[in-house]
Amino acid sequence: MNQTIHTLLNHRSIRSFTNEVLTEDQINTIVEAAQMASTSSYMQAYTIIGVTDPEKKQELAEITGQSYVKDNGHLFIFCADLYRHGILASDLQKQDMLPNIENTEHFLVSAVDASLAAQNAAVASESMGLGMCYIGSIRNNIKRVDQLLQLPEHVIPLFGMVVGYPDKQPEQKPRLPKRAVYHVNEYNKNQTEELRSFDHTIQDYYKSRKQNSRLDSWTDQMIRRFSHPMRMDVNEFVQSKGMNKR
Repeated sequence: MNQTIHTLLNHRSIRSFTNEVLTEDQINTIVEAAQMASTSSYMQAYTIIGVTDPEKKQELAEITGQSYVKDNGHLFIFCADLYRHGILASDLQKQDMLPNIENTEHFLVSAVDASLAAQNAAVASESMGLGMCYIGSIRNNIKRVDQLLQLPEHVIPLFGMVVGYPDKQPEQKPRLPKRAVYHVNEYNKNQTEELRSFDHTIQDYYKSRKQNSRLDSWTDQMIRRFSHPMRMDVNEFVQSKGMNKR
C-alpha cells in the first residue's frame, strides 16, 4: 500500500483543532492541489474563498452551529461559480450564453467541479499531517452566507472546509459495505441484507466510541434526516442567483 492510499483510507473528520494557524505556504499548496483536480470541459467552474476575518468566522460558526468553524487553522468556502465565464463576453454573446449558464446541466457541472477541487484539497491537507472537516451547514442560512462573502450572480456557496492541526483524533466512522455502493453492469436494488448488517456495525460503533456514545443506527439516522423538511429555501435561492433555472 502506497502513502496516498494510506492517507485516503485513514480519513476521519476532525472537529477539534489547536490554535496554530496555517502558513501561507500551506494554504497555497492546498489551493494549488485543489486546482489540479479534473474539471469538465476545462471550465474550472468554482471559486475557493479563504475566510480569515474573525467576525465573519464568528457569524459563520453561529450559522452552522459548529464552534470549530471559528476555531481552526484555516476556513475555506467552496463555491459553484459561473460568473467569470461571461466577464469577457460582449452583451450579445452573454445573451446567447445565458440559457446555458442558467440551466441545470451547468449548475451540476459547477457543483461537481467544486467538489472535485475540494476533495483534492482534503487529501492534500491530510497528506501534510493536517485534519479537515466539510461544513455543509453553511447552507443553514445560505442567503446570509452569500451576503457575508459578497458573491455575485451565478455564484453559489456550496460548503465549507475547516483545516488545521488536530487537537483530538476520533475513531474512524465505518462506511457502507462495498456491495451496497459498488454495482456491476446494472443497479442492484436488493441491498436489504447489506444495510441490516451495516446497521449492526454502526450500532456497535456508537456504543463503543469514546466520545458521544449513543444508541443509533444508519437506518434510523436516514429516516430522521428525510422525514423533516430541511433547507427548503435553497432551491429558491439558487434560482434567484441565476442558476438551475432551466
